[in-house]
Amino acid sequence: MKRILSAIAFVTAGFAVATPALADLQLATAKNCMACHAVDKKLVGPSYKDVAAKYAGQKDAADKLAAKIIKGGSGVWGPVPMPANAQVNPEEAKKLAAWVLATK
Repeated sequence: MKRILSAIAFVTAGFAVATPALADLQLATAKNCMACHAVDKKLVGPSYKDVAAKYAGQKDAADKLAAKIIKGGSGVWGPVPMPANAQVNPEEAKKLAAWVLATK
């Protein structure tokens, strides 16, 4: 019985760790971010892994990315501009930015 309870606790802990990453991928998909970006390869825009590497160690990276998610931007990753995403609210933008920066 003790082994069963330990196994259940282990599996439950795994879901608790995996769920935020999956939820943020779901948010990125729902907000059409995945139409131009992928986690590990360049599409129209850079991969999320490349974005995380570029902004690694910058204190204000999450705020910068959240603003770019909402307002769009250009010139950082080449000639293709990132359009504004009016369908993303500030809370969602912060959540997406944190998820992108945590991508390894």
